[in-house]
Amino acid sequence: MALMITDECIACDACREECPNEAIEENDPVYIIDPDRCTECVGHFDEPQCIAVCPVDCIIPDPDNSETVEELKFKYDKLQEEE
Repeated sequence: MALMITDECIACDACREECPNEAIEENDPVYIIDPDRCTECVGHFDEPQCIAVCPVDCIIPDPDNSETVEELKFKYDKLQEEE
């Protein structure tokens, strides 16, 4: 399941630098996560790094983008092929 950033975001920029897939973008007024690039850090880390560094806990699972671990691994592989 891709992640999403809620309206509680304070635009601190902590999460954007931690995302290995460059899925987090600055938006006005809060940051957004591109669900096509978010793998919840599958393939990179054991847990989503954006959640780990968020000071206000505003990053949650996106109910509109539900994916299995296998689907996230497949997405990770496709993103690696792009590089």
